[in-house]
Amino acid sequence: MHELSVCQALVGQLIEIGERESAERITSVRLRIGPLSGIVAELLAQAFPLAAAGTLAEDAELLTEAAPVRVRCTRCGAESEASPSRLLCGVCGDFRTVLASGDELLLASVELLRAPVTAAS
Repeated sequence: MHELSVCQALVGQLIEIGERESAERITSVRLRIGPLSGIVAELLAQAFPLAAAGTLAEDAELLTEAAPVRVRCTRCGAESEASPSRLLCGVCGDFRTVLASGDELLLASVELLRAPVTAAS
């Protein structure tokens, strides 16, 4: 299950963000996952609490959203959505396309609770 190692890397990134932003804790994490990324969202959701245990992200809610597969046609130049199993141009139907998106795993947003700022005496 490589989702655990993905979560460990994600938690490392979340800790960096939390420390930079003086966070007490991270409350929510939103990821965009493309169907060609090789990541299974359900397995990621199971692995996240294990990787986040004892960190700023321990109680964070993990939200995932599916990113569409988009291709750019080398024949007509159009960019369109495509099926993960049929990377055809949605405009002209040609098979000579280049993947524009759909293989990504993106950290879309992080919500955190900052420590209260105390006034200098």
